[in-house]
Amino acid sequence: MYNDAQQHINDSSRIVIIQAENPDGDSLGSALALEEILGDLGKEVSLYCPVEIPKYLRYVQGWDRVENDFTTNADLAIIVDTSADVLLSKVLETPGVRHFLESHPVLVIDHHVTATNTLSFPHTLLSEEAISTSEVIYGLAQDAGWTINQQAAENLLLAQMADSLGLSTQGVTPKSYRIAAELTELGAHVSTIEERRREFMKKAPEILEYKGKLLQRIEYFLDGKLALVHIPFDEIQEYSDKYNPSVLVLDEMRLVDDVQVAVAIKTYPDGKLTGKLRSNLAVSDQIAGYFGGGGHPYAAGFRVYEDYDKIIHELVATAQKVLNEAA
Repeated sequence: MYNDAQQHINDSSRIVIIQAENPDGDSLGSALALEEILGDLGKEVSLYCPVEIPKYLRYVQGWDRVENDFTTNADLAIIVDTSADVLLSKVLETPGVRHFLESHPVLVIDHHVTATNTLSFPHTLLSEEAISTSEVIYGLAQDAGWTINQQAAENLLLAQMADSLGLSTQGVTPKSYRIAAELTELGAHVSTIEERRREFMKKAPEILEYKGKLLQRIEYFLDGKLALVHIPFDEIQEYSDKYNPSVLVLDEMRLVDDVQVAVAIKTYPDGKLTGKLRSNLAVSDQIAGYFGGGGHPYAAGFRVYEDYDKIIHELVATAQKVLNEAA
C-alpha cells in the first residue's frame, strides 16, 4: 500500500507540500509533520498554501513557514488532505503550477475515501479510511521505518485531534486511540496542544455579538431537520480574519432539537458559493457530493458558482432525499 509513496519520496531531494485553499487543522498539522519527517531524511522541504493560514490555526507551531508563493524548484509535489480539483482551483490558477504538476511526480495523501477523486493531472494517490490525513502519514512513516521526532508527533496528534473533535466523532476507531497513544509516547502532549489552542480561540467582544446575530437569523427547513445560515461577503471580509463565521455557529445549530443537518452558506462577489455541513446522521458527504463536494459522513463541504436561491432550493431537496433514505 505504501510502496509507491515511499518510492516517490526516496527518489526526490526537493519536495513541495501543498495544502488546498481551505486549510484546517488536519491539513496544516499533516504538512508540518511531513516537513519534520522528510527533513530528518535529508530532504529539502517547502510548504505552500494559496491562501493565508487563518488566525484560528496559528496556535500550530510552524504555521508561519507556510508560503503563498509556489516554488517550482522541486522534484516532487505532495498534496495533503484533498483529492478534489475544486479545492485546488486557486493552486491550479497560479501561473506555472498546473504545468509543474503535469510535468513532475505528484503524491496525494488523503483520507476522504468516500469522496470522488477529481484531480485533473497525473498523480499517485495514497488514501485509506482514517479520521485524519495525519493517521495516513503516521502509517506511511511507520511502515518505512522513518523517524517521527517530537515535533512531528505533536503535529500529527493535533491534526488527528482537530479532524475528530478531540477523538469524539463517530469515525474514531480503536486504531485511532492506539495512534494517539503512540504519538504521546513519542513526546506529544494533548494538554500542551489544547492550552495553545484555547489561547488562540479567545474571542473579542464583537465576535460574540456577531455570533448572536448569526444565531438569530438561522432558517429551518424540512420540519426543522435542516438548519441553514447565510454569511454574505461583507461579513466574511469583516470577521473571517478574527474568527471563521461558520465555525462560530455550526455545531450549535446541529444541537438544536430535531435538527439533523446544519449548513453555513458563504456567498462571494464573483458568484462563488461555499457550503460547510455538519450533521447528526452520516449524510454530510452525500449531500455535499450532490454539489461536487465531499468530506466525511458527519462533516463535509462544497463549492459552486450558482444563484443562491437556486442552490438553497436544490439543497433542501437533496437533504430531504438523503434524510429519507437514511431513515
